[in-house]
Amino acid sequence: MAFKPKFISFDCYGTLINFEMGPAANRLFKDRVPADRMPAFLDSFRAYRLDEVLGEWKPFFDVVENSIQRACKAHGIDYRPSDAIALYDAIPTWQPHPNVVEVLEAIAPHIPLVILSNSMVDLIPASVAHLKAKFHAVYTAEEARAYKPRMQTFEYMFDQLGCAPQQMMHVSSSFRYDLMTASDLGFMAKAFIDRGHEPTSGNYGVSRLTDVRQLPGLLGL
Repeated sequence: MAFKPKFISFDCYGTLINFEMGPAANRLFKDRVPADRMPAFLDSFRAYRLDEVLGEWKPFFDVVENSIQRACKAHGIDYRPSDAIALYDAIPTWQPHPNVVEVLEAIAPHIPLVILSNSMVDLIPASVAHLKAKFHAVYTAEEARAYKPRMQTFEYMFDQLGCAPQQMMHVSSSFRYDLMTASDLGFMAKAFIDRGHEPTSGNYGVSRLTDVRQLPGLLGL
């Protein structure tokens, strides 16, 4: 059965854009973190980023800065103020995953595309430009005043679109940030693009895709 959503919403970083925060931190800290301790250090940085977005909204720079400071403290690593700046400034340079642009361009004439991103109003345009396809709307955590996985972020999108979740499909490579909440909210359909950066689960009613090129097939295109 092909899904026929009114809108299809996408997570941006990690799902469409190759989220290179870990590799960027690896390069930045390679002279301060021994190679055998680097995986644990990067795991802490990733975990603190999730923790930082669960409370009241703050600018994404603060999320990055607080997370890398906490990871450094936890591992006894020297932190420099330039570290957060370097990590944050790298974000606009990150490029789409393979085949993403052509898949978006194939879907756009048939179903309006929406981005819902844990980003900032002045940060997201560079990434959207890399994606090239025409988007009906782009919404950020800054506008919603909350980060995913909080429901408030999704509810902001529903209000702006005038659309209920039962009429939409949401696409993400993350259960923790997107798909668990999308399941709780009752989206018509949820597509998980398995990029191998998070544990998977078959218990949230998702369609698991191992290649983004499988997405048009879910939509009967």
